[in-house]
Amino acid sequence: MKQFIDVNERIPLNQGLPLSFQHLFAMFGSTVLVPILVGLDPSIALFAGGLGTLIYILVTKGKIPAYLGSSFAFITPLATVIKTQGIGAALYGALLSGILYVIIALLIAKFGVTWLERLLPPIVVGPIIIVIGLSLAGTAIGMASKSYLVAFVALVIAVLANTYFKGFLAVIPILLGIVGGYLFALTQGIVNLAPIGNARWLQLPHFAAPHISSIAAWTIAPVALVTIAEHIGHLLVTENIVGRNFMKDPGLHRSILGDGIATIVAGAIGGPPTTTYGENIGVMAITRVYSVWVIGGAACIAIAFSFIGKLNALISSIPVPVMGGISILLFGIIAASGLRMLVESKVDFGSKRNLSIASIIMVLGVGNAVFHIHGLEIGNMAIATLVGIVLNLILPDDQKSPSGEKEKLGDKKIA
Repeated sequence: MKQFIDVNERIPLNQGLPLSFQHLFAMFGSTVLVPILVGLDPSIALFAGGLGTLIYILVTKGKIPAYLGSSFAFITPLATVIKTQGIGAALYGALLSGILYVIIALLIAKFGVTWLERLLPPIVVGPIIIVIGLSLAGTAIGMASKSYLVAFVALVIAVLANTYFKGFLAVIPILLGIVGGYLFALTQGIVNLAPIGNARWLQLPHFAAPHISSIAAWTIAPVALVTIAEHIGHLLVTENIVGRNFMKDPGLHRSILGDGIATIVAGAIGGPPTTTYGENIGVMAITRVYSVWVIGGAACIAIAFSFIGKLNALISSIPVPVMGGISILLFGIIAASGLRMLVESKVDFGSKRNLSIASIIMVLGVGNAVFHIHGLEIGNMAIATLVGIVLNLILPDDQKSPSGEKEKLGDKKIA
């Protein structure tokens, strides 16, 4: 007897609606956190994520259940560009990152995926993901410093939910941490409720348009190379859960193309770049409901919520230390996931080649610098990514010594 809802199955509205709300709750905390951290409107992130998900479902022919939300990988470059060049420039970088997705999708359709695996192996992607998390550490602590007590409470709630809760509650620790931290912040008198009362019930999201910026192009767009690797990982996990070969049908190229077009649209209207969400994959694993109709329902609800002015005001009223406490966990998880990739891929750091690549990527990535090359200003994340790719391509493999044995740093004494 079948005990799951398949990808293309439609279920009655009274059953599907609660399931769609579950997906909404799963992605909500992370999706609204990104725009708050970088200085964008949370309502436009909800709108862009919902619309992007519908675009993704359409491009993948309704064959892959995936929800697209705001990408954490872009937080540092987005925040940097918004601070120095403005929101329009950051949106231009986001739009270009989507175009890079589209180009890679077309190349995969033409030449397969082997070249991409060669370009972005774990020794390149892992350290970059670590850098993404560590580069945000100062931001998290800075926000938490506004009230360490409130930040601590929010962090503890999120950690306990992530560690001890089971079922659906285990998928939404970020949302639970935000809600719990917010309620505690109310008892401390640091929540300003006035904007909620003054806000209208219905209002348009704050749409914005991109404008050309070379700094944004080189600071933001290259991060797409890392999120594409993340996208592939999510797709493989979804395959295992659903029991279908999505890499073959509808194909990896369609999946990446859908994400790319969604990101282009997000950048064009004022939202952050999108990515597939592991939280929603977790919901599918728990509920065994894989229907794209349920995912699409969550997307439609998110779009509807983006027009509720009081909801946007409520999100904007979340105190900074609450977000700081949650960010400590989130950004640490990002860095740890890069380390996990290196461990699971069994990357050998006894290899001088691997050690050199990882070391250079991490120092260039964490270093807060802008590089000037032939009149172009290139951000540290872009440089770290590009240098890592180049080093991986040109450095010889030292896993085998002339005698056929592995040569490790520990095998030789330093004179």
